[in-house]
Amino acid sequence: MSAWWAVVPVKDPRHGKSRLTGALDDDARAELVRTMATATVRALLGASDIAGVVVVSPAPEPLDVADPRVVLLPEPVASDGAHVGGDAGGDAGREAGGARPDVPAAGLDAAVTAGVEHVRATAPGAHVVVVLGDLPHLLPAEVDDVLRRAADVPRAHVPDAAGTGTTMLTATWPHRPHPRFGPGSSTRHAAAGHVPLDVPAASGARRDVDEPADLASPGTPSGA
Repeated sequence: MSAWWAVVPVKDPRHGKSRLTGALDDDARAELVRTMATATVRALLGASDIAGVVVVSPAPEPLDVADPRVVLLPEPVASDGAHVGGDAGGDAGREAGGARPDVPAAGLDAAVTAGVEHVRATAPGAHVVVVLGDLPHLLPAEVDDVLRRAADVPRAHVPDAAGTGTTMLTATWPHRPHPRFGPGSSTRHAAAGHVPLDVPAASGARRDVDEPADLASPGTPSGA
């Protein structure tokens, strides 16, 4: 079986998870973003078939993981120097890392594409799994389960617990993923050829943290 590389887009902890602003102050929200990204990457590194992880972020230290298998790439920037990452345009105009407030953000898709291109250039033959960095309950065995289900499918995705969003996107060699992140992304990913995987609803692979109600889930990292 071919090895997998993971691509994990992580927003600047200072500005991630804007929908939690009313539930957490800025410091707690930044710590949550960093903690979730760290937990997600550690789960990936513990999985059997993950050969490496590419983290794409505008932050110089977006997570607390010291491992030679982790590659950190800067978030793509527009030609005028404005960062183009974000939550599918949801934070368009936010000033961060030099971004101008009048330049629309391009969303997660640009960060995902940059990470995938790095994998394809440095690890030919590897499969790719895109994993959003907000899966604090994810376990290595659950990563293995997703990859086993995706191994024989050119393109697939894991819907979130609500069944509307996407937490993981897969593409086996030599295919490339077609990222369509944002509200309702599961339907768009399916339309783009990423078949939904029948991952158990209780799996940490489906339990992302986006809304204040998600913070009440058992096992949310301390500091949330």
